[in-house]
Amino acid sequence: MRVRVLLAVAVFAAGIAANPIGARAAFPNDIAALGGGASTLPPYLQCVPYARQVSGIQIYGDAWTWWSQARGRYARGYLPRIGAVMALRPHGNSRLGHVAAVSRILDARTILVRHANWSPIDGRRGQIEDNVKVIDVSPTNDWSEVRIWYAPIGALGGSHWPVQGFIYPVKPGSGEVTARSAAPKPAAMAKSAAKRRSKDPIADIIGAKMGW
Repeated sequence: MRVRVLLAVAVFAAGIAANPIGARAAFPNDIAALGGGASTLPPYLQCVPYARQVSGIQIYGDAWTWWSQARGRYARGYLPRIGAVMALRPHGNSRLGHVAAVSRILDARTILVRHANWSPIDGRRGQIEDNVKVIDVSPTNDWSEVRIWYAPIGALGGSHWPVQGFIYPVKPGSGEVTARSAAPKPAAMAKSAAKRRSKDPIADIIGAKMGW
């Protein structure tokens, strides 16, 4: 018994030495990032609690279940929107799927996302990556397949990851798109918007300022 106590004290002291008071973890609010109530940190941060924290979408459980769990609770669709969560299907070595929050839309085939536990950084798993590139590589530009930035190679990874869809941080509405085939294509939407603006010089100015 005494040996166990001494061992526990030694481990605790080593932890203090490695993480002095005032040192910050990678994420500024570890308890919130873990979904709240966690008394100890996991060895690395999973994608689910981070996506929940940055998007405000209150879904729990493995990433591959988010799409089905969102039905009836959150609007879902097949086009990226800022603040939405992109839900990936299990694929390859990712048996539990993956979720990432959309932080910016660059064009009809390129977005930036915020996510955790995707790229190992400095040999460590569970790291946070903010504003990393994701491109749509689906044949019909419907965001059904994407390539994702992978830090160890400093470029987009070669895998084509299957996307279930995007979960929006709002309640379901009458305009929710429930079938991928019914979703308007981003490129077609951009072309249509450009055509409308060409007849309206004021809209052209606004569109240029907003980057539409």
